[in-house]
Amino acid sequence: MNLFKTMLAATALAGMASPMAIAPAQAAPAAQAGRPNIIVVIVDDMGFSDLGAFGSEIRTPNLDALATKGVRFSNFHATPVCAPTRAELLTGVDHHQTGIGNFPELIQDNQAGRPGYEGYLNNRVVTIAERLRDAGYKTIHSGKWHLGYDPAANPAARGFERSFSMLGGGHNHFGTDKDRKRPDMPNVGLVYTLDGKAVSIPDQFYSTDYFTDRLIDFLPEAGDKRPFFGYLALTAPHYPLHALPEDIKRYAGKYDAGYDVLREQRLARLKSLNLIAPNVEAHAPTSPDRWAALPDDVKKVEARKMEVYAAMVDRVDQNIGRLMAALKKRGLDENTVVMFLSDNGPEGHELDKSFIIPEAGKAMLASADNRLESIGSAQSYVWYGPNWAEAASAPFRKYKSFPTEGGTRVTAFISYPAHLRGGIESSYVSVRDVVPTLLDYAGVQADLAHYKGKDVIAPQGISFAARIAPGAKAEVLPPVFAAGEMFGRRYVRRGNWKAVHIPPPTGSGRWQLFDMDKDPGEVHDLSRDNRELLADLVKSWNVYAAEKGVVPPIIPGN
Repeated sequence: MNLFKTMLAATALAGMASPMAIAPAQAAPAAQAGRPNIIVVIVDDMGFSDLGAFGSEIRTPNLDALATKGVRFSNFHATPVCAPTRAELLTGVDHHQTGIGNFPELIQDNQAGRPGYEGYLNNRVVTIAERLRDAGYKTIHSGKWHLGYDPAANPAARGFERSFSMLGGGHNHFGTDKDRKRPDMPNVGLVYTLDGKAVSIPDQFYSTDYFTDRLIDFLPEAGDKRPFFGYLALTAPHYPLHALPEDIKRYAGKYDAGYDVLREQRLARLKSLNLIAPNVEAHAPTSPDRWAALPDDVKKVEARKMEVYAAMVDRVDQNIGRLMAALKKRGLDENTVVMFLSDNGPEGHELDKSFIIPEAGKAMLASADNRLESIGSAQSYVWYGPNWAEAASAPFRKYKSFPTEGGTRVTAFISYPAHLRGGIESSYVSVRDVVPTLLDYAGVQADLAHYKGKDVIAPQGISFAARIAPGAKAEVLPPVFAAGEMFGRRYVRRGNWKAVHIPPPTGSGRWQLFDMDKDPGEVHDLSRDNRELLADLVKSWNVYAAEKGVVPPIIPGN
């Protein structure tokens, strides 16, 4: 245990470090039993409690089976938004150093040209696909990329042997926006590539189905004895809310009681599943619009939005079932690691009220058919807003794009039959810990600070493989140090203390302080009673920002 603590101390001020350590002298679990296949599934804007295994009423039997037979993480943290999380997931490096210091589409004047703000995955970092390819893995990708349009940053150039990729951040899930000549709105991904070459998508298209089809197509052929690494990046349930009619029908009337009732139901189930403490104090909803006060016609629209959202999550589960069936048919399911996570918390942002691009959001609404009967169709363009989002992020504070727990604490689990202790891992885990963990399982022991004769930034996370191995003690450990920034919003954490700074117009503009052991909902600001502690944390954030090259934007927020 002393060696374990020594390793943790060495990670202080190294970025979003996590206490999931594996001693250097200890053999990686998978190295003893042969190299496993590895699949990483990342979904877009899913809420903490959106899966049945995490307290949801949505039908997700395939994901639930994987989660409950594996290890569920109740304290897994991504970045507040999608592209930075993807950069950290694939490299293990703080996103400010990867080229994705901000959204590629939203880089501001003071950030342009600065190291780490190239707008695409730069050559200072190495992807896990590059590492595993070099170690003899077949590497495949399908789905959202959002790590730049530059050909040098395409999946085909960053380690993937086969890839079908949507390069941008979002799209019409039925593909009806495919004929745009170029991306002319932020986060509208209309460039698709197959093995690095631009391609079109078929007329009959639904994102979750099509992306899963392509990954299944890329699975190893009979006779290919190489292990494989698959990266499936689904765009569901990111807005616009689009789903197939048969899936929407399944949830008709399910949400007529409203988001306030759903929030309480989800909280009760989370407690019964031991994913949150029974005495946790949930943060109050931040929107003033309570369900009981809404007019009946507004309630119908709001309930319809959630029906479509649930249908999207349901469809994700169906496709994971198809993927697992394809693995089983090939005899690959028992020796496959499946890592599942959301890229950030649920989307509570209303794009037409954006502080950066409100015109784009208004244009999307104006060009769509958002009548009640049309919501969910290819002709509609809606998002579900802060109240449904905070039903899914409760008991935590706020949602996507914020450095609060609701924005960064995400649904996540890992499955690896016969190689995990099972149950719930409640220690702090960072998305940066995924690369070191998967390299452990693959038995890859490389010089991670150099690649092909060049100095590169080594992964900054810590493997959690040993912590979740059979027989491992389920000891709860906080992070030694964690810090981050996005849209000018900042946080820093050391042990159980977390400081958060949210500038106007979406925050107070002053640092707040929370005891995360006693107050994971971030309800009670203790900054006035702990001024020296807060000052020390802020100083640590400043050191972190200087080391990682953080350039806060001129205009904060999104």
